[in-house]
Amino acid sequence: MASLTAVDEAGQGRVTLHCLAHAGAGVASYRRWPAAVGPAVDVVALPLPGRESRRREPRVTDRAGLLADLLPTLVETADTGPYALYGHSLGALVAYTLTRALAHVDAPPPLFLAVGACLPPHIATALVGAADQGDEQLLPLLGHLGSLPPGAAAAPGGLWHRSVLPVLRDDLRLARSLREAALDPVTGGKVDIPVLVFAGSDDPLAAPDSLEDWQQWATGTIEARTVEGDHFFAGDTDLPRLIGQACREHVAALPVGGGR
Repeated sequence: MASLTAVDEAGQGRVTLHCLAHAGAGVASYRRWPAAVGPAVDVVALPLPGRESRRREPRVTDRAGLLADLLPTLVETADTGPYALYGHSLGALVAYTLTRALAHVDAPPPLFLAVGACLPPHIATALVGAADQGDEQLLPLLGHLGSLPPGAAAAPGGLWHRSVLPVLRDDLRLARSLREAALDPVTGGKVDIPVLVFAGSDDPLAAPDSLEDWQQWATGTIEARTVEGDHFFAGDTDLPRLIGQACREHVAALPVGGGR
């Protein structure tokens, strides 16, 4: 766990904001968030096993492995005060899965679930189904998203292919497992908390007109927003500013004593 703290003057009414990253990545896109979210929000980026500080740990590729790794941390956080979840792309599916699992174990729920750059689980994507395809099929899909570094397609034995591509493939397997579990009535279904949905204005994978499809996964009305950027808009400042404001608004709306 990487804890990145934004300190407010009063030191009260704080919200822990757990952030989960896109496929093939660690939590580097959240490094600027502590300064951007504003006061009273503690940004805690949760890297999955197999990358950055956890690079020597076996990667998880299914729902059971994911929950065994992250759910205890979330349950512990839930008992210490208000918190929220934001997930980007694959991280959105992870955040949704954790929200459902927290409800199953009767843990205090997040203030809200925020998802970005991600189609809802019932909409299939070519990328999720490409985890076991050859490079000749997968790399063009990645290039369409703008996630291939310059020259990667022409250097099959290069560092990116050896270090990043295997992580990305396992993350796509995880995404497939999470989508399948979401469609299972036992493990999936709607979340009973506010849902914030964000899309990049120029995202080729999860276009703004797909935002409303998340309504099928919430018992209440979702709040949908479009921000400037392509699929990787989490590294910009607009998104953390909006989510930080949502954290303060939702914690301010809690009953006296912080009950949820």
